[in-house]
Amino acid sequence: MNLDTPKKFKGLVSHAQQVAELYYRPISRKYDKSEHSYPRELELLAGLIDSMNDGSPEAVGAISASKNSQSEADQGIKNGGNMAALLGIMELCWGDVGLLLAMPRQGLGNAAIAAVANPEQLERFKGVWAAMAITEPGCGSDSAAIRTTAVKTGDDYLLNGEKIFVTSGDRADAVVVWATVDKSLGRAAIKSFVVEHGTPGMSVTRLEKKLGIKASDTASISFTDCRVPASNMLGQAEVDVENGFAGVMETFDNTRPLVAGMAIGVAKASLDRTRDLLKDSFKLDYATPLLSVSHAQATLYRLEAEWQAARLLTLKAAWMADNRIANSKEASIAKAKAGRVANEVTLKCVELVGALGYGEDELLEKWARDSKILDIFEGTQQIQLLIIARRLLGKTSSELK
Repeated sequence: MNLDTPKKFKGLVSHAQQVAELYYRPISRKYDKSEHSYPRELELLAGLIDSMNDGSPEAVGAISASKNSQSEADQGIKNGGNMAALLGIMELCWGDVGLLLAMPRQGLGNAAIAAVANPEQLERFKGVWAAMAITEPGCGSDSAAIRTTAVKTGDDYLLNGEKIFVTSGDRADAVVVWATVDKSLGRAAIKSFVVEHGTPGMSVTRLEKKLGIKASDTASISFTDCRVPASNMLGQAEVDVENGFAGVMETFDNTRPLVAGMAIGVAKASLDRTRDLLKDSFKLDYATPLLSVSHAQATLYRLEAEWQAARLLTLKAAWMADNRIANSKEASIAKAKAGRVANEVTLKCVELVGALGYGEDELLEKWARDSKILDIFEGTQQIQLLIIARRLLGKTSSELK
C-alpha cells in the first residue's frame, strides 16, 4: 500500500481544500448560530459536484463509496470511489463538518445506496439526496434490535415505526430506512428501504437542537402504514438466516471510514490552527526528545502522532473496500480510533491556547463541539470496540455482547 495521495486524486484534494477554506469557513459561524436554517450557499456547490460526476468514471462524494465489481478487482490494485470520497471528506471537514453533512446528495443514505443498490436502483435514484434512518427510541447502538416493521402487501411494503437522530432527515429527498420484515427471524430479517419524502404515512415529527454540527438538520421521523414499492428495497428480498444481516451491515464497511474521515478533517483543522496560534510561544522541533520540551509542545507532538495513526488506519479501510478485501474489522478500527482522537485533539487544542480557544473569536470551540458526534453516530466508540473484539476472537454477536 502506497501512502502517498494517488496522482489521479490530487486535483480532487486541491479543489476540496479550496472549497473548505474559501466556501465553508466564511459561513461556518453563521450557520452554527442559526440552527435549522438551510445553507442555500451549498446548492451551487452541490450542482458543481453533480456536473463533475456526470459521466465521470471516478465519481466524487458519498455516491462513490461502493465496492468495485469482481471484474474491476481482477484488473489489479485499485484506488477507487471509496478513496476518492474519503480524501474529499477529510479536506472538506477541515472546513466544516456540519456543512459537509448538509450538502445536498451527499448524505450517508447516498453511500448506502451506492454500496448495495442494484443497477436499476442506482439509475433510478441517481440525483436523489438520501438520508439514513437506523436509530430508534430505546434502540441506539444495537442495530439488530430494530422494531420498525415492513409488511409485504402485494407489490408494496407497509412500514410502521419511528426513527430518531436522522441526519438531513428533514431536508433530504428520501430516507434509507432499516426495518424488519419478520420479527420472529431476528436480525436476519432486517432490510433497508428507500422512502421518498411526500410518501403518505411518513412525517417529520421533530428537529433536534444539538451541541454541534448545527448547520445539519437532525430529525425524528414516524411511519404509519407508509406504503413503499417493493422495488425500493435495497439488496435481496429473501431472508438469509445465516448471512442476511451481514449483508445489510456491509453498508457500514463503506460509511464508517467516511465518518472517520470527518473526524480526521476536523482534528487537522484544530491542530493547524493551534500550531499557528502558538508559533510565537515556541518553535516546533521534532528532533528534540519530549523530555526536553515544554508540556505544551510535548502534548502537541503526541496529538499529531495520534492524528497520523488515525489517518493511516482510515486510508487502509477505504483502500480495502476499493479492492474488495473484507474490511469490517478495519472499518471499525478506523472509526473507533478517529472518533476518539478527534474528541481528544479538539478539546486539547482549546486547552492549549487558553482563553482564545474558548471564545467565539476562534473556531476552535466550535470544532470541539462538532467533533463529539463523530465518536457517536455510525456506531459508538463502545460498539466499535465490541465489533473489533468479535472479529479478533471469532465470536458471534450472541456469544460476545
